Amino acid sequence: MAESRSAKGLLIIHTGDGKGKTTAALGLMVRAWGHGMTVKMFQFLKHTGARFGEHRAAEKFGISIESRGDGFTWLSKDMDETTAIAVDQWARCKAAIKAGDTDLIVVDEATYPVTYGWLDPDDVVATIADRPPHVHVVVTGRDAHEKLVEIADVVTEMQDVKHPYRDQGIKAQPGLDF
Repeated sequence: MAESRSAKGLLIIHTGDGKGKTTAALGLMVRAWGHGMTVKMFQFLKHTGARFGEHRAAEKFGISIESRGDGFTWLSKDMDETTAIAVDQWARCKAAIKAGDTDLIVVDEATYPVTYGWLDPDDVVATIADRPPHVHVVVTGRDAHEKLVEIADVVTEMQDVKHPYRDQGIKAQPGLDF
């Protein structure tokens, strides 16, 4: 852990229907890492073993990104298994938050398992609220739970103004979208 100049770890939420929530969180991770802070990301929707651009870059930096999911959860053939994966990922994330060994933890796409009812919002809120005082947490995903928003220090809502896939039929592009 880097020696912190702050007395309080922040809770930062990137939410909304626009693009850029995970990308913004990755930017914070790289910035923190550049200052000698320990960083870690837990992804809830990206499939287990994902090898997207952020995973490849993180490996080069020595940054841990743990992806546990089955991709597009709404297409899951076994919702019980999908739920179990999210619950297991939350247990891992919760343990890391409580341990206090990491300066900045990104809980990527964690709003979805809360919204879908797979994770107890009160447990998520309590875990984050009761974290060690120096630990920064970044939560990403649409429809951030109101209780999480209440305890947050920073909430940024990404607004979808224009989207290349929806508006122009341009598919997701490597390096920009994944």
